[in-house]
Formats: sequence, structure tokens, C-alpha cells
Amino acid sequence: MAGVSNNFNDELRARLSIVDIVGRRVPLTKKGKDYWGCCPFHNEKTPSFSVNEQKGFYHCFGCGEHGDIISFVMKSQNMQYIDAIKELAQIAGLKVPELRPKTPEQAAREQNYFEILENAARIYQRALFSPAGAKALEYIRGRGFPDDMLKKYRLGFAPDSFNTISGNFANVKISNLTATGLVRESTRPGGSPYDFFRNRLMFPIFNPNGQIVAFSGRSLDGSEPKYINTSDTELFHKRRTIFGLNFARDAIYKANRSIVVEGQIDAIQMQTHGFPETVAPLGTALTDEHLQMLAKSNRNITFCFDGDGAGQKAAARAADLTMALLRDNSDVRFAFMTGGKDPDEILRKTNNEKINPMRKIIDAAVPLVDFLWDLANKNYLIATPGGRTQAEKFLKTEIEKITDPNLKNEYSQEYDQRKFQQWHKWKKVGARGNASVGANNHLPLPNIDAITHKTLSEIASVYPELIEKYAEFLEKIGINFDTSNFKPQTSNLTSADAERFIVSLKLKNYLQNLERDKKELTLKMLNTTEPKDQKISEQLAFINSEIQKTQSLLAKITEI
Repeated sequence: MAGVSNNFNDELRARLSIVDIVGRRVPLTKKGKDYWGCCPFHNEKTPSFSVNEQKGFYHCFGCGEHGDIISFVMKSQNMQYIDAIKELAQIAGLKVPELRPKTPEQAAREQNYFEILENAARIYQRALFSPAGAKALEYIRGRGFPDDMLKKYRLGFAPDSFNTISGNFANVKISNLTATGLVRESTRPGGSPYDFFRNRLMFPIFNPNGQIVAFSGRSLDGSEPKYINTSDTELFHKRRTIFGLNFARDAIYKANRSIVVEGQIDAIQMQTHGFPETVAPLGTALTDEHLQMLAKSNRNITFCFDGDGAGQKAAARAADLTMALLRDNSDVRFAFMTGGKDPDEILRKTNNEKINPMRKIIDAAVPLVDFLWDLANKNYLIATPGGRTQAEKFLKTEIEKITDPNLKNEYSQEYDQRKFQQWHKWKKVGARGNASVGANNHLPLPNIDAITHKTLSEIASVYPELIEKYAEFLEKIGINFDTSNFKPQTSNLTSADAERFIVSLKLKNYLQNLERDKKELTLKMLNTTEPKDQKISEQLAFINSEIQKTQSLLAKITEI
């Protein structure tokens, strides 16, 4: 049977999460390191079907079915191999290559490329510790890299010569050397092939299996670009390669998260200073392919960037790409360095401090839901109706990228609540809290009926934390409970129901005051002898918009 190359099958396995693929047909629950559900291949009431994300396979302890994402799609959907590949490729956003098996010649060629790259790494390693590499060795040791670290990550030096590699591989076909990206053909008539990497500190790039597939070279004389990478080859695709992942895979599993930094030196320093779960994109902006690979290992990701404008921009892009990969058990956070420092600089000073400053930065990382909210508030002028509208559109666009409908709804409700509490909060003008909307500072306190007061008293006794949370609002409407005097009781109201009651009360009071303002402004407009007041018209338009939004939000809350 004609097949697809093993490379393509491996790429599907790398790009797609087996938990996501199986989870489309089998409800899964995480227990320990695995996910469990009832087997789709035989009838059972007690889950015995296990899915292991790290290893990429499923196994049923009841009927013995076992396989990967490809076999699962074939068996669960009664598909032929080729149809299953096409189905998975569509999910991954990949184009299926020509359907033909890998030839022995192709397999041998790829093995030859691996051998060339491995031997090249050894040449670079020897050169780093030779007289020619003295400057490079001094530089990298000065960056806090002891010799054992240099050997572990196999750093090397490409001498300032055009034939270091081509001269050491005299018996290898030039076409094979150029196919690895180490050597390039001369564009001059009669010119000789030449080394691509010259006078550079060399970082080998490994695939997840620990095989060298490319190199990244850093300049030592200040020339630009600072880093150059192997061009895309049969073995290497920059947009789908994560630096340090081969070293970090087990650590990501143990730490239950990955940390993403911006460069390979930062990644190595982080890995060797207490954060072995750290990785970095390679010489390019973070891509959705990078995140899909990380999500396969773990959906808990902490992005660690510089605190400057470029770092903030990179973080915003990372947040945007992450939304489609979010699940209800994801924990995505953002940490930022300050003072123009990067992780490498901070970590090199760590040995002189009792408390690891990088640990403090990582521990203080902001959750994704808060980071997006902060972006909306920083990037748009929320003091104006137009600015709030733009911020709302931004948040809605990001939320729409979430594929889990329940999680999408939760994000939407969370931001609706924040918009009401923070964007439309009344100004406190008195000790007991007369509230103002716009310029009206003489509104009377709304009346609280006995049933409402009784319900609030019940909430205060069962959920005092909610009374503390909404204390400012309750004070404004003349309610002031001392929760320290309440003894714990039971209630038919859940915490969510209790909070909805308070929020709906808050919305109703806000709506009441909007209607009062609208009435006063309308009377003012009717009684004036001046031509139509543009300012009053704008105020009325704003109030009408707020009334519509508040009524809609109130309807949503009362429907739940």
C-alpha cells in the first residue's frame, strides 16, 4: 500500500496533540500523568482507556487496543490509512505530500546528512578549544559558561576560513554538504564551494530526538546580523524547531509547564540555573507551529520577555497565538524583566544573592486573562466611549479564537464583569456613598426592599468574601455588614448564584441612575432656548449606549 513518508507522519505526531484528537470522540479526565476515558472500541462503564500525551499513544486495559493518532483515527472513524492522514493533515493545517513510501535511497541520504552534521559539530567543538578559537572561548566563558556546560550543549567555533568544512569533507559530495546548509556553492564562474559559517560561535540545533539538524552562529566582532541560522533543509525547518526542547522535554513533564525565552543563550542559562523546562524559538518570531509543539508536551506555558516595547509586542503576539490552544486546564502566564536586563544578565548575578531574582520574576508572572485585560486598558483610551468600544472589540476578537465553547463563555463573562466593575464604576463622593453618573452628584440612595436586604444578609453570613469584594458598592446603597460578626451558615444559594444576585443588583442600580440622568438631560434640552446643544446630545448618546449594554448584560445574568 502506498504510504506517506515517515517524516510527514512524524510531523503530524509532533504538531497534533493525541489528547485533542482522542478528546474529540472520547471525554477524557486527567489522572496523574495520563488522561482516562471509556474505551470507544468496546462497551464499558468504568474508564480503562488511557491516553499518554508525552509518549503520544493510547492503550485500553480492557480490550487491549493500542496505537497513536493515526491508528486512532483509522479505527474510530473506520478510515483507510490515506484518508486518516488527510484528515489529520487538515486539522494540522498541512498539505499532504505525494503519497509514496520513503525509498531506501532517501533514507540513506537523510542518514548521511545526520552523520555530516554530527561530524561538523565535532570539528567546531575542537576548534573552540584550539588557539584559533581563543577569542570565542574567552567570550563564552565570560558569559558564565563553564566547560562542562560547553560540552553538554556542544558549543563550538567556526574558524574565519572558507574551507573548514569543505576541506574536512573532501570525500563527501558537495551536493550533500550544501543540502545540510553547511556549505554553499559559489555564484562566480569557476568559484569553489565555501563555508556558510565563518568566525562565529556555534550552537548546534537538535531535533526532539537529540540529533543535530542545523546550527546557529553568533558573530564575535560586532558584525550584523548577530545570529545566522542554517537555512531550511530537508531535516530542518526554522518555524517548526524549538531550541533546547531535546534537553527540556523531561523537565517540562516534571515541572508541569514550559518557559519560553527569546534567545538560545538565555535558554541555556535558564536550563542550567534551576529552570530546566526552558526553551526558545530559533531566530524568528514565535509561531503557531512552535506553540503546537509545546502544547503537545504541556499546555502550561510561561512566556518570559524583556519589559521594553519589543518584549511587550512579543508577549502580545504570543498571547494571540496561544488563544486557539487554550483548554480549561491550561495555565498561560507572562513574566517580564525590567531595567533593560535579559535572563542571562539576571542569572549571572544570582550566585551572589540569597533569593533567586529570576525565581521571583517567574513566580510573579501574570495570568493570560489578566495580561489581555491589561493590554486592552493600556492600548486604548478607556476613559472615552470610543476607546472602550475599541478595547471591547479587541477582547472579543481574542476570545473568539478559543475553540472550547465553555471556556470561551467563561472568558466572555469574566471580561463583562470587569468592564462593569472597572470601566463603569461610580465615583464615591461622600462618606456614606452618594453615587454620581457624569456630573450629577446629588442622586438619592436607591431603596432596598426587605427581601433584598434579607437575601444580602444571608449572603453575608454564608459568603462573607463576596460582601468584602463588593463592599464599596454595598456601602453606596446604604448596606454595611460587619462580616466578622457572622457565623458560618448554610444556604440554598451557591457562591455563583450569590455573586450573580449582587451583580444584578449593581446593574439595576446603575441602570436606574442612567435613566435618571437621561430624564434630566432630556428636560434640560427641551427647556433651553439655545440651538441644539451638541454636548448634551453626545451625553444622551453615551447614556443610551450604556443603557443598552447594561440591559443586555442584566438579561444575560438573569437567564443563567
